[in-house]
Amino acid sequence: MTKTVPISTPIWCPGCGDFGVLASLKKALAELSIKPKDTVVVGGIGCSGSIHNNLECYGIHSLHGRLLPTATGVKLANPNLTVIAAGGDGDGYAIGAGHFIHAMKKNPSIVYIVMQNGTYGLTKGQPSPTAVPGYEGNVEPPFDAVMTALSIQNTTFIARGFTGNQAQLTGLLKKGIEHANALRGFAFVEILSPCVTYNDTYKEWREQAYNLDAESSYSSKSRVAAFSRCSELLAGGKIPTGLIFTGESKSLETNTLTSPAPMALQDLRLETNLPKYEELLKDFR
Repeated sequence: MTKTVPISTPIWCPGCGDFGVLASLKKALAELSIKPKDTVVVGGIGCSGSIHNNLECYGIHSLHGRLLPTATGVKLANPNLTVIAAGGDGDGYAIGAGHFIHAMKKNPSIVYIVMQNGTYGLTKGQPSPTAVPGYEGNVEPPFDAVMTALSIQNTTFIARGFTGNQAQLTGLLKKGIEHANALRGFAFVEILSPCVTYNDTYKEWREQAYNLDAESSYSSKSRVAAFSRCSELLAGGKIPTGLIFTGESKSLETNTLTSPAPMALQDLRLETNLPKYEELLKDFR
C-alpha cells in the first residue's frame, strides 16, 4: 500500500541555491517526458536532503550519508526506474565519503546530485569538507569531488553546474539522466548551490566559475585531458563547470543482474519458487 503525500513548500531560505537545483531538475524531467511514477528520488540529510518532498515522484529520506547504497538498491531492484540520489556536500563528502567512492567504483546507473555550498547550513554554518580556508576558522584546503571522481578509472559521467547558470545546469541534468537511464553507469553532477544565510558565495562563484562547455578545444572524452585542464583551472583560482568527463565502463546492472525481469516485479512467493530456493540452498548444506 502506498500513500500519496502532497508536495510541500520548500523549507529553504529565500535565495538558497537549492531552489535553482529544484527548478532545473523539474525542467529536465519534464523535457525528457519522464513520468512521476517511474521516478525515485532518494534524499540525504540536511537542507538539500528534503528536495524529494518538493517533487511529484516516489521519494525516500535516507540515513545520514547512506543515500547512495539506498539508491543503488532501488536501481538493482528495478533498472527501468529513473533513480536520482540528491544530497549535500556535508552528507556526501564527510560521513558519506566511503559510499561516494565505492558508488563510483561499482558504477550503478543512477544520477547523484550533490548541492555544494561549503557549509553545514541546517546545523548553523559549520565548515563542510568543501569549505575554503578562512571560513569559520577552517584551515584546510577544500575537498574537490570532481578531481576525486576523475581519479577513479571506471567513472563514466562527471559534471559540475552552478545555480547561477540555469540553462547549463538543466542541460547537464538532462544528459546525466539520459546517461543513467541508458544503463551506462553512474552520473555524478556536483552543483554549486550557495547558502545565502551562512556562506553566501554567489558573487565569488560567478567570478570563479569557468564554463568548459564554451571551450571549443576541450574534449570531455579524455580523462587525462580533463584532469590536466581542471588542475590548471583550479591552480588559477577558477572552478571548472560543464560536462567534464564521459567514458565507457560496464554498469553495475550489466555486471550483476541475470534476469531481464526486474526483481521488484518478480513473483517471489515461496509456493511458486520452492524448487528454485531448494536448489540455492544446496550450496549451503
